[in-house]
Amino acid sequence: MDKLINEVGAEREHLSKTLEALNKVMKRKKTTIIELAAIATFLQNAYNGMENLIKRTLKFKGISIPSSESWHKDLLDISVDSKIISLELSNRLDEYRAFRHFFIHGYGINLDKEKLMPLAENLPLLWKDFKFEMEFLIKSLKTTKENNLP
Repeated sequence: MDKLINEVGAEREHLSKTLEALNKVMKRKKTTIIELAAIATFLQNAYNGMENLIKRTLKFKGISIPSSESWHKDLLDISVDSKIISLELSNRLDEYRAFRHFFIHGYGINLDKEKLMPLAENLPLLWKDFKFEMEFLIKSLKTTKENNLP
């Protein structure tokens, strides 16, 4: 349990710093392709961080990480089935998963400000809700572990 808590703490710190950097870019007056690329990078980093938290939690619970071609989507489905995150949160994360796929397999010059900005604007609330669900889960895992001690 301590290992999971330490890993979650480290990942949360990286995510917080990523959101701080995103916030700085979002406050810039001019939005050039450079700013769009930075925003896209931070969005992709944030999604990867949340995905890493899900993977760590699944591993802690002894649940296998999917290895299919669609494993990123499968990961969200398994996390809902395993009661790691809610279906509502999974649906919101799915937008960022789709963006992550575009970002990894696309070109920065094709970034669309009209599609990118709502994701960037909504990310802080998504992260807040994700943290809340993860904190609730970890507390319940701790309680379960403590209640099962001899």
